[in-house]
Amino acid sequence: MLISELKSRGYRVATIKHSVHRLSFDKPSKDSWRHIQAGSDATAIVSPDQVVLIKPVSEEPDLKEIARLFGEDYDIILAEGFKRSQSPKVEVHRKAVGLPLSRISNLIAIATDEPLETKTRQFSLNDIKGLADFLERDFIKSK
Repeated sequence: MLISELKSRGYRVATIKHSVHRLSFDKPSKDSWRHIQAGSDATAIVSPDQVVLIKPVSEEPDLKEIARLFGEDYDIILAEGFKRSQSPKVEVHRKAVGLPLSRISNLIAIATDEPLETKTRQFSLNDIKGLADFLERDFIKSK
């Protein structure tokens, strides 16, 4: 997995996963739920091993806005989804799923299980080291 490979090289990696479904981390009767209901603009649930930030929004934030929540603590942030974002993208393409996506802006590479006729840089789905080398050289924040 790409995350494991980057971590083995000493990088601090964060991830963001986009979902089209509503998320529910908070429940009525919990203090954090009551905090939001009372008007808090954001609340965090903290335990010895995790922090979960709950920040209600009136519209879905863009990727850069979400990445800012992470601060400067990471060398790279990998995001899944966000096809309409202007951020650099690596498409993961599998022949069995169908054609590669079209009209993707800022596509920097494709990880694929079949050779494709494209000028975009291609990596085998098994070439995690090669993809990590590419990201390390061209996109990872210098330490």
